[in-house]
Amino acid sequence: MILDPILDVFRGKAVTIPPLDGAFRPNTRLDDAPAFAGLIEPDNLVIADERLLASSGNAVHSLVGGAEAEIVETFPSPVTALAQSPSGDLTVALESGKLLIGGKDVSLPAGVRCITALAYAKDGTLWLANGSAEHAPSQWAADLMKKGVSGSLWKRDPAGGDFRKMAGDLAFPYGLHPVGGDVLVSESWRHQLIRFDGATGNRSTVLTHLPGYPARLSPSGDGGAWLTLFAPRNRLIEFVLQETHYRQDMIDQVPPAYWIAPALASNRSFLEPLQCGSIRTMGIHKPWSPSRSYGLVVKLDRTMQPQFSLHSRANGTRHGICSVAEQDGRLFIASKGGDCVLAVDLASGGF
Repeated sequence: MILDPILDVFRGKAVTIPPLDGAFRPNTRLDDAPAFAGLIEPDNLVIADERLLASSGNAVHSLVGGAEAEIVETFPSPVTALAQSPSGDLTVALESGKLLIGGKDVSLPAGVRCITALAYAKDGTLWLANGSAEHAPSQWAADLMKKGVSGSLWKRDPAGGDFRKMAGDLAFPYGLHPVGGDVLVSESWRHQLIRFDGATGNRSTVLTHLPGYPARLSPSGDGGAWLTLFAPRNRLIEFVLQETHYRQDMIDQVPPAYWIAPALASNRSFLEPLQCGSIRTMGIHKPWSPSRSYGLVVKLDRTMQPQFSLHSRANGTRHGICSVAEQDGRLFIASKGGDCVLAVDLASGGF
């Protein structure tokens, strides 16, 4: 509203959250979807050599429906991002800040130690999202609570060589989707998608005012894309982000699991915030309550505008969606908060 900046002087800054409406209208499609495989905190999915690979902790697993996940490779620290090159090399980023392509260490610029996403363009260009210059990927909540804007975007030419910095001052870039010579980036803490020119690094906003914190992007079969949102926005968290001294006291005195901050899963401990009347009524968990965690996948069309979405609401269990992968008419969905990978048949899903 035009009057908001004037009125904020007297009433405090207005706290508003975009509604879940239109293409974001709530449903139970994620909770209704069958589990394809059980896996502890599956994070990043990728289709490699017709196989569905998923990262979980320090390992990369191969998933087959109805069978136990098979470990493909283990690493000395947790895997934070996966991608496969056009030549078939599996590219793996680690919590320690290392990047491996085909099992070989790749030299990284100073400050690139928080790799949240990797993506190859069709010509072999490798895009890299560095979420933060101050925190590791697992410390994302601290980066949000400190209102971090130290993320950056990097590019490596198809012939190899060093990475070039294409953009900085990003608020936790978490997803990448190459489009021709450009790349689409999800910027989590600013709740938006940005398109960067692959030659100049010039940016333009594609989608803004998202109702949650966007995570990774992946291509769809019709030329559009899939967008995951790993947690919802709510008014209490937005209010806390405005209170500098409160946030600092919370960071200093409260364990991170109990911060008033987004989460990949909730309702696992009585010490968590947001549990009382606004969450439960007569013992029933309200699906529309202001949860710290949620499950949300959004289908984007060729112009990167939302078409429809799949939800696991506040009373659901398939929360913390950080990655999806489409293959042969099915959408595989990694629920990090629900410890499972889902499979949705796109042809018969009624979308």
